[in-house]
Amino acid sequence: MKAIILEGFGGIEHLQYKDIPIPQPKANEVLIQTKAISINPVDIKVRTRQAPLAEQLLQHCPLILGWDISGVVVQVGDTVSDFSVGDEVFGMVNFVGHGQTYAEYTAAPAHHLTLKPKNISHAAAAASTLAALTAWQAFTSYGKLRPHDRLLIHAAAGGVGHFAVQIAKYLGAYIIATSSSSNKDFVLSLGADEHLDYRQVDFEKELSHLDFVLESIGGTNFQKSVSVLKPFGTIVTLPSGHTKEDEQKAQAKFLHACYFMSVYSSQENMKQIAQLLATGHIKPHLSHIYSFEDIPQAHLQLESGHTVGKIVIEF
Repeated sequence: MKAIILEGFGGIEHLQYKDIPIPQPKANEVLIQTKAISINPVDIKVRTRQAPLAEQLLQHCPLILGWDISGVVVQVGDTVSDFSVGDEVFGMVNFVGHGQTYAEYTAAPAHHLTLKPKNISHAAAAASTLAALTAWQAFTSYGKLRPHDRLLIHAAAGGVGHFAVQIAKYLGAYIIATSSSSNKDFVLSLGADEHLDYRQVDFEKELSHLDFVLESIGGTNFQKSVSVLKPFGTIVTLPSGHTKEDEQKAQAKFLHACYFMSVYSSQENMKQIAQLLATGHIKPHLSHIYSFEDIPQAHLQLESGHTVGKIVIEF
């Protein structure tokens, strides 16, 4: 089969298109013929050795990036009972671990997958995995978002952000979203109640007494986010960076704080995402769709920092 192999860390030249054997599924796995995958910031951070996960993956050779997948089951492991050959499935597999979805076939744990809703494409399903799971787990696991909570979502037009707005609307929150002015209409169309242009408005001067912040920018943005929360509020931080002093200020306000959220593979959560997709409560925005051979170009697009929604690879 064809696969994109990461041969060394650094630039996109280390992503090599090669032939390798088709993997054989373990007893608890299914073999998926890949129809679509999506690209995430963690892919870039591992490729450039900026993520701790890169060190964990050094033992694997060949190293194949990717965790998001949608495709068709072509082989079923001996102990798998909930999937059959021919089923269309999607999920985020083996995160945190060696996902290996940059390939024509992927052996994936059955308990990381669920059935793809019939009303969405494989491209849309692949887009609705790591990013959608991150938003869902931020609001239901790492934090508990309640109806009528006043919520601030940073980078609301991005991969995680655009799912976060839709999921928060489903959960009944009042949503204040930041993005550039060029994405204002897009963010409001997702369900945000208010929009702030991060380039023009100092949100910490405009907002106060919020219940919940989803923080994804890092640096001084974390401290500013803490300042707009009411005592005993909640802040969930995606991997972005802050200081111990920042954490102390959060503790001084008795905040429920998750300082480094790590999304995890979950069939139960994927079933919830599938239901939201099937009912139309969430819909991925596909910013760019590339062919398998153009994964390096997809990496460059994501690195540009100007992607609205998700980048998808179709096979």
